[in-house]
This record gives sequence, C-alpha cells and structure tokens, in this order.
Amino acid sequence: MYTKYMIETTLCNEKSTWDNIVNTLGGHPLQLWGWGEVKSAHNWQIQRIIITDDDEVIGAAQILLRSLPKPLNRLCYIPRGPVCQQGREAEVLAAIADYTKRNLPCVALTIEPDTENPPQAKGWRHSKNTILLPRTLILDLSKTTDELLSAMTKKTRQYIRKSSRTGLTIKQIKSHSGIAACLDIYRQTASRAGFALHNDQYYYDIHDKLGKYSQIFAAYEDDKPVSFLWLAVSSQTSFELYGGMNQRGQALRANYTLKWHAITKCKEQGVERYDLNGLLNDGISNFKRGFASHEDTLAGAYDYPMNAFYPVWNYGLPFAKKIVRGAKKLLGK
Repeated sequence: MYTKYMIETTLCNEKSTWDNIVNTLGGHPLQLWGWGEVKSAHNWQIQRIIITDDDEVIGAAQILLRSLPKPLNRLCYIPRGPVCQQGREAEVLAAIADYTKRNLPCVALTIEPDTENPPQAKGWRHSKNTILLPRTLILDLSKTTDELLSAMTKKTRQYIRKSSRTGLTIKQIKSHSGIAACLDIYRQTASRAGFALHNDQYYYDIHDKLGKYSQIFAAYEDDKPVSFLWLAVSSQTSFELYGGMNQRGQALRANYTLKWHAITKCKEQGVERYDLNGLLNDGISNFKRGFASHEDTLAGAYDYPMNAFYPVWNYGLPFAKKIVRGAKKLLGK
C-alpha cells in the first residue's frame, strides 16, 4: 500500500467489491472485473487498484499490462477509465501514475477515459496511438422513447417500423449454442466487410466472464437467427461490442428493430448511456448515425511517460505501432 497525505492506493482482489465500486462510481463496462478476466485469458496481465481518501473510495483503475521487448519493458493501459468520483479526477490520476511508477515498470501508462474532457493533471500527454475510437455516438437514455425516436433520421424510423412488422422475434442469448449461432452470422458479416475475428473461445470467454454484464440479443425468423447485437453493460453505460446479420437479416432490415430493442431494454434497466462504439467513414458507421442527430468525441488517448524510451514508443517505432494494432485486435476492434 502506498500512502501520500490522506490518499491511499491498494490492490483489489475481490470481484464483488470491485464491480460494486465500478458501478457505484458510474464506471464503464470495460472496467468491470469480467472484462479484465477476459483480457487475462488472452495475453494480458491485470492489476486492479482502488484509490481512497480517508477510507472513502474516490477512484479505481483496472490496468491491463502487456509485455514489450527491453528497454520498453511493458505497456500499462486503462481502457475507458479510470473510474473517478466527480471532482477528484486529478487526484486519482496522480495516485495511479505514482502507483504505476513505483510498482509496474513500463514505457508508458496509457488511459482512454470515458469522458470528453482531457485529463487535468500534471504529466499527461495526448497520444495519437489510440486503441478505442474516440469518435462515437452516445445516446442519452434519460430521454423519453419519443425523444430518442425524433432524433433519428426519417429513414431509420421507417426501417424500425418496417422491420418490426416482418414477424421477427427477438430473444436474449444466454447459452453457448446460441452464441455459436450468432458467431456463424458474425463470420458471414466479417467476410462481407473484410475484418478479422478472434477464435471462438474469446467470445465464449466474454460471455462467461462478464456474466450478467454480457447481454446478447438476436432477431429470429422461424426460429433461425438472422441478426445479433452484443453489449457489455454496467450500471450506467451500455457499450456495443459486436453485431452482424446474414443475407436474410439484411433483406428484413433486422438490424434496425434489433438495435432499437437493445436500446429500449437498456433504458428499462435504468442504464443512462448507450455507446454505439466508434464511428468511421464506412457503411456501418452511417447506419449508426441514423440513430441520432449528433456525434460525440471522447478525449482520446493520454500517456504518462514512465521511462527515457517513451519517445521511441510514441514517435514511430514500427514495433510499437504493431503492438498498438495487436492491442486493438485483442480488444475486439
């Protein structure tokens, strides 16, 4: 345990305690215990630290650690974190940086906070080496369903209504056999769009290790799935992980009614934010844009340099760029 004034930083090794902190402080689902367990099973190491002030929890961080060749040592990465009590962000960031410097030798500590505001703390530098896309679309689920619908494009509303009249049945997937059927659709989607997939075990691990925080919805026609949408959900934020549809799902516009179903289900659960997870200049992103009249730009990646070789990491070492691309793949992007 490291103490500085009244601020204390301690390790957490208890799942229920950790998830309670993340949910109480409104943390992102990528900071939940289960997500760390997924990464731990697939080439990362994990440390979870809690920051307290006079026994009051003011922040927490699930740190993903990836080994790098010497002298870079390793990368420490906090996806969509840290989790902070409002108004205590600078103290939390300082405590995390100090803990990392003392206990986790690395080339850099990288954060991609779940906020539009850049970190207001000394020593942090904006980085171009983003892993998660900062440009995204986040729906405010405190709005009424009528308000959410009115913010959509006319075409999106029409397709939601049209696809809802095609006789599709939407179910929540909870079994490995159901996931396997969704992965068959995902492989077809990946083949059409030209992106790579993990092995099947990675996806089963997400569902098993996230538990109730993994929510998968699928649209069925005559008991056959034609489209699916996979979310990671914390108390305040729903985050789209994966989705896809087969040719029949395309014909039925099943992805429209399915996404609206997922949005309304999250709203019913009391979730406040629905993040569609990244916007590019492609067809999938254009589909996402139809669900709102705005876009969101999060702060992006910020680094706290940790050794003298940070400039090598940050300014173009080919291997560093390869590691970042590998991190994106490991994070499902």
